[in-house]
Amino acid sequence: MIMKNKQSKHLKYIKSIENIRGKNNKNWMNLLRLAFKHDPKNTKKIVKKIFQSDKKINSVINKLVRD
Repeated sequence: MIMKNKQSKHLKYIKSIENIRGKNNKNWMNLLRLAFKHDPKNTKKIVKKIFQSDKKINSVINKLVRD
């Protein structure tokens, strides 16, 4: 019984995170649209740097989940 309560609690937290992330993703997309509209050249440079950092983060996460 205790295990089910913990699982239910975890799922509730996960759903909350999912909802927050969904709203935040929409904000990110709006920011990207605005940035590309006003300064596409510099926006591309910044997005490229973000993408490179994300690749590094994903690499570390892959190592974490493999261990």
